[in-house]
Amino acid sequence: MSQSVRTSPEGSGRALSEAYDTALLDLDGVVYAGGNAIAHAVDSLATARAGGMRLAYVTNNALRTPDAVAEHLTELGIPTGADDVITSAQAVARLISEQVPAGSRVLVIGGEGLRVALRERGLEPVDSAEDDPVAVVQGYGGPDLAWGRFAEACYAIARGVPWFASNTDLTIPSARGIAPGNGAAVEVVRIATGAEPQVAGKPLPPMHKETILRTGAERPLVVGDRLDTDIEGAFNGDVDSLLVLTGVTDGAQLLAAPPQHRPTYVDADLRGMLTGQPEVSEAGDGFRCGGWTAKAGRERLELDGEGEPLDGLRALCAAAWTAAGDSSCTLDGEKALARLGL
Repeated sequence: MSQSVRTSPEGSGRALSEAYDTALLDLDGVVYAGGNAIAHAVDSLATARAGGMRLAYVTNNALRTPDAVAEHLTELGIPTGADDVITSAQAVARLISEQVPAGSRVLVIGGEGLRVALRERGLEPVDSAEDDPVAVVQGYGGPDLAWGRFAEACYAIARGVPWFASNTDLTIPSARGIAPGNGAAVEVVRIATGAEPQVAGKPLPPMHKETILRTGAERPLVVGDRLDTDIEGAFNGDVDSLLVLTGVTDGAQLLAAPPQHRPTYVDADLRGMLTGQPEVSEAGDGFRCGGWTAKAGRERLELDGEGEPLDGLRALCAAAWTAAGDSSCTLDGEKALARLGL
């Protein structure tokens, strides 16, 4: 594994669940959507676990505690313990604990997940800037977080108290659609104070450090649906990744991905963990995968052949990423993707 520019998805002659010892799985868009299990997720995870792969669930959402997340997954038919869940609340709590004395008071702008994580690290959560906190931490607090909580953060930060954020995801999926995430709330405080927080969550190193410390993974595979958090987090941690197309990323975004957003493997859903991955090979001035050949034309990506649509997408990725090098591909891939139904 290296930080060299990836120009094609990789192949694997072994099932990914056998080639890697631990799956670091994102939740929303990978395991469940709107609280319900995504098709094939429950069975795929059960098979991977039965084969000896450790499953760890890694989320940027700092609202729920690991116990609550584990209970939800277990209800969906995925037996999970709290030790199998790693949250950005845990990552930011460790980050704070490394910079302040044990027992310090920390002003919490967020939910119960942050409070539990801080107590785990020997820190005392407080609710007011008048409680003499030595740090401010901000995490997603749900749709009912009161506006006055942002004011408390601003008062403390204005006094020179260091500011931390669990993550800066601008949006969060909900049952009714896309809602503002913690990143949007962080922007409120940033605009009011002019300050910059220290951020712990994906795709930044503190989250990867927390995950490896808690799982003991030696050969982990990051499994996610977002290029800018899951896949970039794997890139920053110098580990391999599997992008599944059950969440927010579509084919056009994947083809245009800059190097830090290019996954090692691409598959439709979590069944991709249980199989090998097809090779993408050079074919003249293009790239072949399965029955498809793709190449970069002057203005657009070109695709010929027939077969499994995902093989066509993998070939297109190789053509697009090779043409783009260390930047983002700007060639039009709409017609090629339409042939694949993507």
